[in-house]
Amino acid sequence: MDATEQPSPLARPVVVLGPPGAGRTTLVASLLAAPGAWDAGVWDAAAGDGTDASDLLARYAPPAVAVRAEPRAVAVLTAVEQAPALAAAYPHAHFVLLHREPDEGDDPTANWRATTEATLDALAVLPPERRVVVAQADLLAEPENGLQAVFGVLGLGWHSGCSRPWREAARSAAPARSEEAAQENATEDDLVLAERVRPHLLRIEPSLAPETPPGSLTAVDHGLAAMLRRLGSSLAVSTYQSNRLVVLRADGGGLGVHLRAFDRPMGIAPTPDGFALGVRTEVLDYRDFPGVAPTLEPKGRHDACFVPRNSHVTGDIAVHDLAVGRDGLWVVATSFSCLATLDTVHSFVPRWRPPFVSRLAPEDRCHLNGLALVDGVPRYVTALGVSDEPGGWRPDKATGGVLMEVPSGRVVVEGLSMPHSPRWHDGRLHVLESGRGRLLEVDPATGATRTVAELPGFTRGLSFSGRTAFVGTSQVRETATFGGLPVAALPRRECGVWAVDLDSGRVLGSVRFEDRIQEVFDVAVLAGRRFPEVAEPGSEIVRTSWFVPGSP
Repeated sequence: MDATEQPSPLARPVVVLGPPGAGRTTLVASLLAAPGAWDAGVWDAAAGDGTDASDLLARYAPPAVAVRAEPRAVAVLTAVEQAPALAAAYPHAHFVLLHREPDEGDDPTANWRATTEATLDALAVLPPERRVVVAQADLLAEPENGLQAVFGVLGLGWHSGCSRPWREAARSAAPARSEEAAQENATEDDLVLAERVRPHLLRIEPSLAPETPPGSLTAVDHGLAAMLRRLGSSLAVSTYQSNRLVVLRADGGGLGVHLRAFDRPMGIAPTPDGFALGVRTEVLDYRDFPGVAPTLEPKGRHDACFVPRNSHVTGDIAVHDLAVGRDGLWVVATSFSCLATLDTVHSFVPRWRPPFVSRLAPEDRCHLNGLALVDGVPRYVTALGVSDEPGGWRPDKATGGVLMEVPSGRVVVEGLSMPHSPRWHDGRLHVLESGRGRLLEVDPATGATRTVAELPGFTRGLSFSGRTAFVGTSQVRETATFGGLPVAALPRRECGVWAVDLDSGRVLGSVRFEDRIQEVFDVAVLAGRRFPEVAEPGSEIVRTSWFVPGSP
C-alpha cells in the first residue's frame, strides 16, 4: 500500500537513523516485517534533493489523537541531526540509532565523525525509553537475538521472518576484521568518539549455545532422553520468555534440544497429525508433512516434519492454554477473561467466561489461564483470582487462585497459589499449583487434593504418556508478577522438564535448561514422533514445500 493511503496522523513512528553503510535499509526491512508495521517512507537529506525532517512533518501532522496500539510506522532518515526536531514533534516516537565502527565500510572518516557526533547529541535529548542504540556489527553477528532485543524495546511483534534481511546480510558480509586491523585507518579522535558511544549500545546476548549447531542447545539431561527413546516420542516445550519453541528428542545416546523462534509462544495443543501453537497475535496450525522428512539433513534421521498450514490472527489476546475438542480448537483468551473458539470471520468467538466477570474487555480481570476438556468439552479452568476489576487478581495472587467447573462456574478448589495447566487424563483431574511447585490430583466432587509431587520450580506446562506426567518448571524472577510466592523460598529453582510417575510421585527423568531460558509455559507430548523437525514460518522449508492433493 502506498504511504499516502496510510492512516494519518503519524501517531507512533519508529525512526531509523545512522551513518551510510550502517545498515539502515536492512533494519527497516526487518521492522516492516513485524505485524502492524507500515512504511512511512525514506527521507535522505544527504541525497541533495532537499527532503528532510520537515518533509515528514508536512506530510503527517503531529499526533493530536489518542495513541493506538497499531499501526506502527517505520521511517528512515540519514541525518541524525533531525532527531531532536522529530522527538519534539512526535512525543510517542521511538528512535533506532545504528552505530558502526570508524573503519567499517567506505564512508569517509569525516562523514562518520559528523554522524557519530550527531548521535551523541541526539542521545543527550532523547529520553532513554524512546531510543535504542545498536551496533551494526552486533546485528550481523547475532541477527536473531539482536533484532529480538530491538523489537522488545520498540514493542513490536516478532516472528522469524523479521530476521531474514540481517541473516542474508550476514551471509554476504565481508569477514570480520580484527580489532587491530579495523583501527588501522581510524584516527585517535575517531577511536575516542567511538568509545563514547559504546556505553549506550544495546546489550545483545550471545546465541543460546554458540558451540552447537544453529537452533540447538546443550542441556543437562538426567534420564529424559532414555525415556523418550522408550516411548518413541518427543516433547514440545514453549518458552515465551526466550521466544523459543523447544523440541526435546532422543539423539543418538543423548538428548537433542532443538530450538525454533516464535513471537511469544504459549499454549500447545496436539492434534492427530500435528499441533496448534498460540503466539502473540496468532494461533498457528502445524501439520506433519511426511514427504519432507526424508529430504532433511542428516538423511534418514527425521520421522516427521511439522509445517505451518494455517494461521488465525487473533490480535494480542494474551492466549494461554489451547485444547482440541468436539467443536474444534478452544483458546483461553486471558486478556478478555474468557474461553473462545475461532472462525473465519472474527478475531475470536467468546464462548464462556466466569460468572463473576461482568463484561468482555481486554483487562485481564482474573487471569484465566488453563483449560481441561472432558470428552471433548470444556469442563475445568484455572484462574489466578476471583475478580471483576482490571488486573484485580494481582493483590492476592499468592493464595487467591481457583479451579472452576465449566459451564456452571462452580469453584472446585480455592486458595491455590497461581494454578495453571488443568488436565483430565486417564479418568482423573490434575492441576499444577505453580506458586508452590506442586503437581496435584483433584477430586472434582469434593475438591480434595493430593500432592503427587513437589518440584524445584514454578510448575507450569503439563502433558502425559500413560502413567507418566511431563511437568515444566520455571526459575521465576522477583517481579511484580512472581514476587512473594511460596516457591521463591525454595533453596533452588530450576527451569526444565520433569517426568513424574503418577502413582508414586517419583521423578523418572528430567532435563534442566541453562543460559537464557528461565521460564516454561507449556509442555506437549508429540506421540509417535521420535525425531521431528518444526519449520519456522518464513523458513526455507516453508518456502520450498507444497502440500497438494496426492502428496505423501
